[in-house]
Amino acid sequence: MTLRLTDDEQEQLRRQAKDEGVSMQEVARRAIHEYTTRGRHRDRVSGAARRVIDAHGDALDRLGQ
Repeated sequence: MTLRLTDDEQEQLRRQAKDEGVSMQEVARRAIHEYTTRGRHRDRVSGAARRVIDAHGDALDRLGQ
């Protein structure tokens, strides 16, 4: 895989790696992991909310009145 960054993005990545005392690759790997984990969590929460609405929509509507 090749990751093409702007000069500004590369500089930000370099600074972050230096601040954390790790490689630029490690910073990028951590960022990807955080992003994908957050997306999966958001999908699970959305799915749970849909199930609650489907099961209890009438009661939720009455509470909103």
